[in-house]
Amino acid sequence: MITPELLARINELARKKRTEGLSKEEAAEQKNLYEIYLSAIRGQVINLLDGIEFIDEEKNKKQPKKKKVIHQTTLSLEQIFH
Repeated sequence: MITPELLARINELARKKRTEGLSKEEAAEQKNLYEIYLSAIRGQVINLLDGIEFIDEEKNKKQPKKKKVIHQTTLSLEQIFH
């Protein structure tokens, strides 16, 4: 889930990277935060696309075939900040 705290920390590390550089620990933290952020965005897009119905010209509803998600990474903020 994308929280204000997650975005604030991502932005803080991005600013620090541009100005003074990151330590190895901070670079690893930034990578993990990006993974959390991108996973949440991917999940939102998948949910949006799963809700789409196709209607042909004769107004007949057709459901798209469901595809299995093979792997979706979900990390919690607790793992990062503890």
